Amino acid sequence: MPDLERAAERIARLTAGPHDLATLWHEATDVLAGAVPHFWAPCWYTLDPASLLMTSHVHDGMPEFPAEWLHAEYLGDDVHRLADVTRSATGISTLHEATGGDPSSSPRWHANMEMGGDQELILGLRTRGGEVWGALGLYRAPGAPVFDRAEKEFLTAVAPRLAEGARRALLVGEAVDPEGPEAPGLVVLDERLEVRSTTPAVDRWLAELPDGDPGAGRLPTAVLSVAARALRGGGTTAMARVLSRGGSWLVLHGAPLGPPADRQVAVIVEAAHPARILPLLMAAYGLTDRERDVTGLVLRGRSTDRIARELVVSAHTVQQHLKSVFDKTGVRTRRDLVATVFFTHYAPRFRDNEDRVVRGRPVRGGPVSAAAPPPPPAARSAPASGPARRPARPPTTAG
Repeated sequence: MPDLERAAERIARLTAGPHDLATLWHEATDVLAGAVPHFWAPCWYTLDPASLLMTSHVHDGMPEFPAEWLHAEYLGDDVHRLADVTRSATGISTLHEATGGDPSSSPRWHANMEMGGDQELILGLRTRGGEVWGALGLYRAPGAPVFDRAEKEFLTAVAPRLAEGARRALLVGEAVDPEGPEAPGLVVLDERLEVRSTTPAVDRWLAELPDGDPGAGRLPTAVLSVAARALRGGGTTAMARVLSRGGSWLVLHGAPLGPPADRQVAVIVEAAHPARILPLLMAAYGLTDRERDVTGLVLRGRSTDRIARELVVSAHTVQQHLKSVFDKTGVRTRRDLVATVFFTHYAPRFRDNEDRVVRGRPVRGGPVSAAAPPPPPAARSAPASGPARRPARPPTTAG
């Protein structure tokens, strides 16, 4: 237990800083190697909390996720899908548990065994508020001990930290390499709260905050307050929600940087806007507001009865909205709807992020832009064409 406690402390320190995503996962992998022995390397995923669809995958040794695995995740008939585990009550599961101790019945297990991994553990990376920002997959070779209770309790305890770290890493990536006018801004301050560096988009956000004057070198009170709290927090982060001059809400995140001898703090400013997938669905498919709401809940795995309760409508009304959504998107089932949204709007992001990791560029979250029209319905739920590039198999030793 002392080793796991020290590992948890290392995770807490690591995730408090504003790292880029690949660096965060790489350093977290080093911590896990000593805390929870596993086969080869962890699989790190980011998920869009609005849809629970994958936006990136990072694995040391597998730069490209096999196309048939994406197909199985969203169109196959199997257990232990990432979204199912991340929205479960515990947020953690092993494939052996999900199959009642007989994983040989699962196509997923056979695919894992081809790579040398018998046991599979999936951990949902959920914040304390319940938002899912990613998932972690760990594997063990045949004959290795099962993941025990202490290891699973450790992973469950550090999951919120890893989720918050992933969220912050995606924000940093968007600030450093902005994709559009809504990209967050970042300003780095020293311990005297003087500006050390900024990203291009931050001036726009600072001008939106009350009582500041960036042109005259006067930072808004909200930025100074968040920065001061992060510096005093002993390695923890600070956060604030502020009403802008224009009447919209902005969110500020403060995270400490650097060693004690050169204390700095990064403050990220972003718009508190709704998830990008919701307006995208309306633009791409002409969904109404209510159809958009129903689709968003279907993507997150809600049942008809639960959707009816959340939207305060009848189950019959939900079914009518679903029928209209199916007609507009060219699908027949919920599974096809989820796959259509993934392969149309998320798979391009997923593949681009693989390339970004290889090139050392920031990873992006969320779906691709709605600017391009969706492909015909028949093409949307198909996996990427061509054979997947499988990595060379590693030595079959656990740990």
